[in-house]
Amino acid sequence: MAAHGAGDWVDLSTGINRVPYPVAGLSSESFSALPRASAMEALLAAARAAYRTSAPIVALAGAQAAIQMVPGLRTPGLTRVVGPTYNEHAACLVAQGWRVEVVGDIAALEGADLGVVVNPNNPDGRMWARDDVLALHRKVGLLVVDESFADPVPEVSVADKAGPGLMVLRSFGKFYGLAGLRLGFALGEVERLRTLAGPWPVSGVALEIGARALGDTAWQAATTARLAEEVVRLDALAAAWGWRLVGGGHLFRTYDTGNALKAQDFLARRKVWSRVFPYSDTWLRLGIPGLKEWDRLSAPGA
Repeated sequence: MAAHGAGDWVDLSTGINRVPYPVAGLSSESFSALPRASAMEALLAAARAAYRTSAPIVALAGAQAAIQMVPGLRTPGLTRVVGPTYNEHAACLVAQGWRVEVVGDIAALEGADLGVVVNPNNPDGRMWARDDVLALHRKVGLLVVDESFADPVPEVSVADKAGPGLMVLRSFGKFYGLAGLRLGFALGEVERLRTLAGPWPVSGVALEIGARALGDTAWQAATTARLAEEVVRLDALAAAWGWRLVGGGHLFRTYDTGNALKAQDFLARRKVWSRVFPYSDTWLRLGIPGLKEWDRLSAPGA
């Protein structure tokens, strides 16, 4: 089988927007000079506006960078992670000496030294109401809310309440389709992260593109509307194949296919790469195709 998305394959194994934010007209300085403090401040101001918050914020090389540093913010103890979810949260915590329990709902986070919830969740798309998440703030030593897929659903975000004991993570690359830029943010209890990240945590190119994209409200609104329409189209196509929707968001959908490996092979014959999971024999996740990629899904199987 070909590599994920290599050559003429279409990689729908991730929840990354296949119609990325347009990148053009970058300054030569963004490549040739060390990132300037003024450019960082412009990026952080744009991020605060986009995420509707005045909370302390730090830019990092993707939300993944924060996930890897979070375990070092407290003395290792008991952490609870709402799952199944993005497995790097538990993996990074275990690697740094935490005892990890995977729980089924946010109410079970109460009493943990550190609690993690991904909202909206990946891969099943579960969403928890903002008030329900905030109710846990004082019941967990450090509550980490990963909002990597929250751009199209700002009503669930708790970024405006980030602070001591409540950290919010945001991904830039997923919604804006620029994962290779390696840009993300942590909000709230971030002083230690800022120190660990060093003086140039993201590139000058990321600073320039990030500030521009985060301030482009017209593109954000148009993209959210387009994705909302296309998830309906993908759900209809999956239903025609006999797959049942488990859940998802604007950037990915997860289906119960009956046989995940067989379904993955079915798509691979169309040179479409998908994601299956070690904890389910039936679940398969698909990202939303780009504008010119729908014909690949509709093509007859080999």
